[in-house]
Amino acid sequence: MKTKILDSIMQTEDGRQMADILHTCVHCGLCNATCPTYQVKGDELDGPRGRIYLIKAMLEGESVSKKTQLHLDRCLTCRSCETTCPSGVKYGHLVELARPRVDQQVKRGLSERLRRAMIRQIVPYPQRFGLLLRLGRLFKPFLPRALSELVPQISPEIWPAKPRSYHQHERKMLILEGCAQAAVAPRINQAARNIFDRFEITLQSPKGVGCCGAVSYHLGDEVEARAAAKNNIDRWWPSIESGAEALLVTSSGCAAMIQDYPYLFRDDATYRVRAEKLVKFVCDPSEKLDPAELKKKYRGELKPKQIAFQAPCSMQHSTHTHEHVKRCLRALEFELCAVADEHLCCGSAGSYSLLQPDLSNELLDRKLESLGANKPEMIVSANIGCMMHLARRAEQPVRHWLELIDGES
Repeated sequence: MKTKILDSIMQTEDGRQMADILHTCVHCGLCNATCPTYQVKGDELDGPRGRIYLIKAMLEGESVSKKTQLHLDRCLTCRSCETTCPSGVKYGHLVELARPRVDQQVKRGLSERLRRAMIRQIVPYPQRFGLLLRLGRLFKPFLPRALSELVPQISPEIWPAKPRSYHQHERKMLILEGCAQAAVAPRINQAARNIFDRFEITLQSPKGVGCCGAVSYHLGDEVEARAAAKNNIDRWWPSIESGAEALLVTSSGCAAMIQDYPYLFRDDATYRVRAEKLVKFVCDPSEKLDPAELKKKYRGELKPKQIAFQAPCSMQHSTHTHEHVKRCLRALEFELCAVADEHLCCGSAGSYSLLQPDLSNELLDRKLESLGANKPEMIVSANIGCMMHLARRAEQPVRHWLELIDGES
């Protein structure tokens, strides 16, 4: 794509990066075929190609309006378009770089700014988020449906986590406790510890590790995201240097964010080197579980179920680990139903469901229709945000795949 980007922008590192990304786009439009918002809206500006043109116009000095901000806000950053793109356009990075620049030129209203600030100041902190959830559950019967649906449905059989003592094994791995997940579903990491204990692996979580930074990053506050990432790297580093084999992340959205740390520290040589090393340690639990060995460990303990696996966008288009999970589940003889349009987002996308409720709910209803088409007994996922979103309207129980294994044994 030819561009005439302003010299003032080209003199910045971010400007040059955006220019490089734009130049790889051949505006073929294949991305629109897999873009969830384009499928719903049918508007060129609500597809990747249209948004790229809006960003290009801004960088070339054209006026930026609420229209530009609206269409960039509507992007889920699911990165399905990146998987589809034959030219390898790094669309996700382009949008993340463009949004703060748009916000500088188009000021948001007070209520919108407050809503975004509240999300950034509550969701990444388990104690604050947990308090909000307890209040939400208390007043849930009195809330209007739109608000009531946002209070996560937590089954008493899986929350809170049952305590269990473990042997300290020679093999050690780190595990990310998470922020929203720690408050909503601590049972997920408990299940991970139970499963890996069978393989004589101890999962450790250093004190002080917090949010991965995704909440702030996707809301346009890269400074805040880098601070969160630096804290985590500093906390993990002693364990990595002392021999921890891996960093297990049970929420795929967090794993995708951590894998993007090298890009987050593109201007910080010290932390970029550490982030690049860290990426080699980050993995989904399924990558450390051999399906054949998993079958041996659980032989005769599990009751086969017909399930629908919702493969999170972060798994499909960032970490590429969804097939690992499927192999583990099939090895344990769970029957996976076919899911139409598996690549389309469920509409959760972190804080998207709070900021774009209409589009988010439309995508949720479409996803649930696809997941429920073959009448599964249960819907299984690998990302806490997706699970909370799906559980709002799902007829079937919604579980993490690790809970499914551990809960049945």
